Amino acid sequence: MRTSEILRSVIANILSNKFRVFLTTLGIIVGSATIVLVISIGVGGQKSVEEQFARLNADIITVMAGRNTVTQISPEDLEYIEEKSTLLKNSEIFLQGNVTASSSYEEFSGGALGVNESFIELNNFEMASGYFIEEEDVSRRQKVVTIGSEVALTLYGDASSAIGETLTISGRRYEIIGVLEANGKMVGFSSADEAIFFPYTTYESYITGKNLKPALMLQAYSVDETKLLYEDVINILNLKYMSSGGNPFMIRDAGSALTAAEDSAKMMTVLLTSVAVIVLIVGGIGIMNVLFVSVKERTKEIGILKALGAKRKIILLIFLFESIAISIIGAVVGIGLSFVIMPLMKYTGIPAIPSASAYIVAVVFALFTGTFFGYYPALSASKLKPIDALRYE
Repeated sequence: MRTSEILRSVIANILSNKFRVFLTTLGIIVGSATIVLVISIGVGGQKSVEEQFARLNADIITVMAGRNTVTQISPEDLEYIEEKSTLLKNSEIFLQGNVTASSSYEEFSGGALGVNESFIELNNFEMASGYFIEEEDVSRRQKVVTIGSEVALTLYGDASSAIGETLTISGRRYEIIGVLEANGKMVGFSSADEAIFFPYTTYESYITGKNLKPALMLQAYSVDETKLLYEDVINILNLKYMSSGGNPFMIRDAGSALTAAEDSAKMMTVLLTSVAVIVLIVGGIGIMNVLFVSVKERTKEIGILKALGAKRKIILLIFLFESIAISIIGAVVGIGLSFVIMPLMKYTGIPAIPSASAYIVAVVFALFTGTFFGYYPALSASKLKPIDALRYE
């Protein structure tokens, strides 16, 4: 019996029992659709986490003085780290503190930072209006500031109205040259949206005393290397301050939080995939039961085929191919169902990004299920003796 004849026999039997086949494939349909959706949700969740942490500079660590230490970061510390570390892509020293600023209309108390012109690029800030601190502002100690979105909103109502206005801080007047887009990022102890940015030299000269708190911003080559840089910097600072008991500074690492969040997302994907696999197993058991019924119903047909010379292998393949065909049909319908459900996911607020791997996994699991659960009934059919099969009522 040729393969084409076996396939023709399988198709004829499926078409003659369409409703039963449909009921049999329900488990495979649900399982396949679930696998596609679960993997898509996992991919979407991971991408969402990465996008959120991209806004929080996950490739950057911040080094600052601890709350209970008098030791302050110095430019020499930055030079030492730059000399010792091979994992450092970019670095920046900045000053941070708090100020009270007043305009003609309102007063605002918030974070103050003394920065260089490269600070905006390192933090991926966007400007809502005007421009950020420039090199000339730093070199000439200009009395200018760039302000966060919340500062502009509180003092002037919107970003464009703030440009060209002046703020009075500690008795000195500073011109507002730019307003940042709202971004929700933390810079040192301050929210960028609620901070006032000075040229580094201007801050150093005029915002003095207890407000002068240097900090370092260190960028890794990638988010994956942030943890390595974090550990490297701790070791370097421990070495530098060995005589005084080791690293006295506080180090923040957003990259570790990203890794933890991604691990949580992956774990959730594994758990949900396990549920989908259980659904497929239930579907496979359904296929096994239906095939056993089919073997019983077609016992005389099996006896005739064997009497005509069909070998055990042929009988086994007929029923095994039928099981695999039912699984493939279920997988295709399940994937099609996922195409219908996927666009609806946006209304639930759950991110889902379809991927080729999800469809491949769904088909592979369905094929495995059909083969595994179809083999035993097919084997049972192939072992029937011709005389017993022909006598079966």
